[in-house]
Amino acid sequence: MSQSIAKLALADGTVFTGLGFGAVGETFGEVVFNTSMTGYQEVLTDPSYTGQIVTMTYPLIGNYGINLEDRESKIPQVEGFIVRECARHPSNFRSTISLSDYLAEHNVVGIERIDTRSLVRRIRVGGAMTGVLSTTDLDDASLVRKARAKPSIVGIDLAKTVMPDGAFAWKDGFNSPFHTQQLHAGTTRHRVAALDFGMKWNIPRCLVEMGCDVTVVPGTASAKDILALNPDGVFISNGPGDPEPLTYAINTIRDLIGKKPIFGICLGHQLLGLALGGKTFKLKFGHRGANQPVLNKRTGQVEITSQNHGFAVDPTTLPSDVEATHINLNDNTLEGLRHTRYPVFSVQYHPEASAGPHDSTYLFEEFRKLMET
Repeated sequence: MSQSIAKLALADGTVFTGLGFGAVGETFGEVVFNTSMTGYQEVLTDPSYTGQIVTMTYPLIGNYGINLEDRESKIPQVEGFIVRECARHPSNFRSTISLSDYLAEHNVVGIERIDTRSLVRRIRVGGAMTGVLSTTDLDDASLVRKARAKPSIVGIDLAKTVMPDGAFAWKDGFNSPFHTQQLHAGTTRHRVAALDFGMKWNIPRCLVEMGCDVTVVPGTASAKDILALNPDGVFISNGPGDPEPLTYAINTIRDLIGKKPIFGICLGHQLLGLALGGKTFKLKFGHRGANQPVLNKRTGQVEITSQNHGFAVDPTTLPSDVEATHINLNDNTLEGLRHTRYPVFSVQYHPEASAGPHDSTYLFEEFRKLMET
């Protein structure tokens, strides 16, 4: 099958030429990289990647195709996809469609056959930057101008583009026979209100498996709306982009602190940090992969974690009654916090870990214990 030429232009003036796959067209976003060897389907459908063109560092992507069970949302959420080589003939009994056909079906542009090592090195040195990916405009100067004219994701509320319109009950647990996580329901069922800013589906699955009745509410819900549900606990989800523009969410979380047990993940961790009086900052190139080492300061154990974020909470700005519980061993950034007086805690990484690893599922158990006290 013949392929068209595709080009990726970065705001720093670099242009990569390769072959297009997936959809025909043009797209732009913040160009980032993910170091996971597997789990590309979960990456593609993670709403936290809204606004970003994702580069996979593993050289061969698509070899096991796409299936409906492993999605983290209904559709791909990335703005574009970059790989060294896209497997055209997947080999897996669960596969229902190839990666290229899946992206084409959902109008996502991809590029392959570029030097992804060179691209990742450029991002590591220069930081994540805006890029334009095109199979239609192949003029280098034109593409660079477009990349430089596109806005940064800083200061933009991307969560509103992926959160649900209204509240609904989530019923599904681990329906796939191939799940490997081990979560155990307690003797008492608990009602959880989950604030959805672009929540991965495996998070409410984990809550259901733990014996919770989950009501998903949009991230714009007020504290009054949430407390009217009379939940035993409140969960704050992951989501895309900069947390600081989400002032409505920060105010809501601030109003909930001390009233209900609270557990936050990723963007939820950042929003909780802001609600507690801290500040956030943008990382140079972020943490994206399934192999990030994190130290649990309370136990001394190291967890290998799944991560996807470009912003972080500055621990030096947190008040004295908030303690750091987890630290990233690669760059010493804050990976977890808890309040010393209220039943409130959060982590920057993803303990639901779809597609893995599963070192941190104990955090869901900790949330359940807080709801039991």
